[in-house]
Amino acid sequence: MSDQFELIARKRARSGTALVRRLRREGDVPAVLYGGGKENLIIAINHDVLFHSLEREEFHSAIIVINTDGNREQAILRDVVRHPHKNAILHADFQRVEESKILTMSLPIHFTGESECVGVRMSGGIISHLMTEVEISCLPKDLPESLSLDVAALDLHDSLHLSDIKLPEGVQITSLMHDVNKEHDHAVVAVLPPKVSLAEEEEEAKAAEGEEAEAPAEGEPGGDAGGKEA
Repeated sequence: MSDQFELIARKRARSGTALVRRLRREGDVPAVLYGGGKENLIIAINHDVLFHSLEREEFHSAIIVINTDGNREQAILRDVVRHPHKNAILHADFQRVEESKILTMSLPIHFTGESECVGVRMSGGIISHLMTEVEISCLPKDLPESLSLDVAALDLHDSLHLSDIKLPEGVQITSLMHDVNKEHDHAVVAVLPPKVSLAEEEEEAKAAEGEEAEAPAEGEPGGDAGGKEA
């Protein structure tokens, strides 16, 4: 299971726009804790604590303890609303976690072995990350922080798919659970041929233009018509 985080929260009244604005001015973020067969709990969390927690990648896929006036409940982060212009959090949704129930989460994919990748070292290829996260299903106790994929052995034009990800025990990739024909076994990472630089493209274009200008026109000495015998 991912390392647990704990957020201190306080209950708040079901509030209107004015009260929510005051809450934010006081340095808190309005939030809701829902699910688990219980009624929704309307809470407030310190903005700066939540803001800095969100900066950590593992927070987004972790089991989080919501401590509301001494009542500790396990939850996962489900949604965050950010201010469109300011560096601020406007609202957060947390879902209660039940130990015996399967949950679904999107986990980040970490790529290892990129500096040793055969296709990059030997052929100058470029590693293309086609997916950076994947949805998994598991019990809370089996929830990992992330998944990893080793690309060191990939040669030029090679790729790895979802089925190539080594999963911890008890964890399944949701899209592959009933995918008998592997229709959803999408490519995750590939090694592509190196792109021609813009400067090289311009040089090739100028060279081609020069060759066309130097070539004799039809009917001129050296051209097709002038080169034929009567």
